Amino acid sequence: MTIEKTRAVLAKSELSDEDIVHLLSLQNLDDCRLLQEMAYARTTELMGNYVYYRGLIELSNICTASCRYCGIRRENHDVKRYTMNLDEVVEAAVWAANNGYGSICLQAGERRDEKFIAYVEEALVRIHAATVSPERPEGVGVTLSLGQQTLETYRRWAKAAGCPSQLRYLGRFETSNPQLFKVLHGTRGDHEKELENRFQMLRDLRTAGYQVGTGVMIGIPGQSLEDLCRDIRTFQKFDIDMIGMGPYLLSEGGELQNFGQMAPEPLLQLALNMIAVTRLVLGPINIAAATALQAIKDNGRELGVAYGANVVMPNLSPLQYRTGYQLYDGKPNLKDSPEQCARSLEARIQSIDRQIGWNMSGSSRRWLRRQGRPNEEAPTQKA
Repeated sequence: MTIEKTRAVLAKSELSDEDIVHLLSLQNLDDCRLLQEMAYARTTELMGNYVYYRGLIELSNICTASCRYCGIRRENHDVKRYTMNLDEVVEAAVWAANNGYGSICLQAGERRDEKFIAYVEEALVRIHAATVSPERPEGVGVTLSLGQQTLETYRRWAKAAGCPSQLRYLGRFETSNPQLFKVLHGTRGDHEKELENRFQMLRDLRTAGYQVGTGVMIGIPGQSLEDLCRDIRTFQKFDIDMIGMGPYLLSEGGELQNFGQMAPEPLLQLALNMIAVTRLVLGPINIAAATALQAIKDNGRELGVAYGANVVMPNLSPLQYRTGYQLYDGKPNLKDSPEQCARSLEARIQSIDRQIGWNMSGSSRRWLRRQGRPNEEAPTQKA
């Protein structure tokens, strides 16, 4: 029976590729429950009982990339483009700091022009100045999700952020399958993405001193379980500190509608399995419960936490910009204020016996270990 094999696999201290594929394939309720319980327990053991907030600020939906799956791709002329002014950005960051968020995430479409680079640099300088306090000597923690840049740009932004022990960058490669990567990333152009360049980005981010994050899309049409296994092995290869990944969802603004999409229930389960297996294989890293999980099922993000995630990203973007930043169809919480998002999420997280890490940056424990700071990584266990 499948459940006996699942028990045997979960009893192992190290998982083979065959074991990983087996766990990713699980759909039976009892098997999935075993996987979920093991991942949840491993997360508690390694990471403690906290879930960390990264307040999401979507700076701009202007993008030079042509990713075929994305709702804000360069060729989507139906999107009203925007860029938040610096006062709005700083206001959102200060709100986060004053309301107990240990960290924010600045996200935008992918650009490499000097005007954009300088804009982000100034935003980081002003955020740092506005959020430093006796309680937060480095200011609010910062995660950047701003696409592929040069090593020089990463260093400029790191210096401007002023928070070296709370500085992170999320640069997803979406899939380690070269053929699928080419399907996703469209025709060639000045800033066309190449898989090897995405991998070089991860090396450059490490050189520039960031906690390095990456991730993939789960359930891409044509993607195999073996592909997802290779994705996890790629996380291992680059000794990744944090993971942000979610289900592949269609976008009206993209051009892959003819490719279709997995049915919601199996897609959700596959995404949850991927979170759990990544936790079991990589251990003490940060894993985000993507908002895209909630686009499939109302309690999707809580399920992500139950399967081993320990980070969530409440949206702090001003409401007037929300509809302009939809990478996929059905994005939730477009009309919820920051206050509504915070209250709702806290109740949801507490419902699965986790607590919010208020005023805690929540640095990756793998990164802390690499920095020689093991005394900061001992998790606080539940009473």
